[in-house]
Amino acid sequence: MNQIRLEQSWKHALLDEFQKPYMNELRDFLRKQIAAGKKIYPPADRFFAALDSTPVTQVKVVIIGQDPYHNPGQAHGLSFSVPQGVRPPPSLSNIFKELQSDLGITPASTGDLSGWARQGVLLLNAVLSVEEGLAGSHANKGWEAFTDRIIDYLNREKNDLVFLLWGSYAQRKGQFIDRERHLVLSSPHPSPLSAHRGFLGSRPFSKINAWLINHGKSPIDWTVGNLPDSAC
Repeated sequence: MNQIRLEQSWKHALLDEFQKPYMNELRDFLRKQIAAGKKIYPPADRFFAALDSTPVTQVKVVIIGQDPYHNPGQAHGLSFSVPQGVRPPPSLSNIFKELQSDLGITPASTGDLSGWARQGVLLLNAVLSVEEGLAGSHANKGWEAFTDRIIDYLNREKNDLVFLLWGSYAQRKGQFIDRERHLVLSSPHPSPLSAHRGFLGSRPFSKINAWLINHGKSPIDWTVGNLPDSAC
């Protein structure tokens, strides 16, 4: 994190944030973790993958997750997403079930949601790193303040976005979003522990596309996989 390598529109929006004391403390924490031989996910060059994949000007939808997957090979910097060739985890499988129920899209064998990100879906975790095997291990180290700033910036500077708040954690994190400027869709988390309490059957994908169309924006092609590099 010595040199900030970040997509230019986000770098411009967030540059002052990197100078704040909490970010210095976060850098020190991550350096010590790495020096101690801890395995950190995703790789450091993927910490800001969500921002790099979806520039400020392209954001239409924000899906807020909690922290990265903590098993080997799963986390690649996009909330709920896993790289090509990695089996979709249970929460993502439930997202695919709801996608099929809502829009008739057959569940994909891949869990790579990069195609969504390229169309303007910001797949943002609240915490951008984690230690292997220890969910929540990098909570309360500074990442939450940074991602709060991202959400606040979008809330103030953009209009007619859609925020998906799945689960109580995301709902608390998004409680300050201006509901008169943006559409906020809340439901239980897609985890197997809670999906049947209201996530399944919530039909978020059709609601998002209806909102985007009604506000003069192109809808999202929610098909996972096989999307062109510049799908917009």
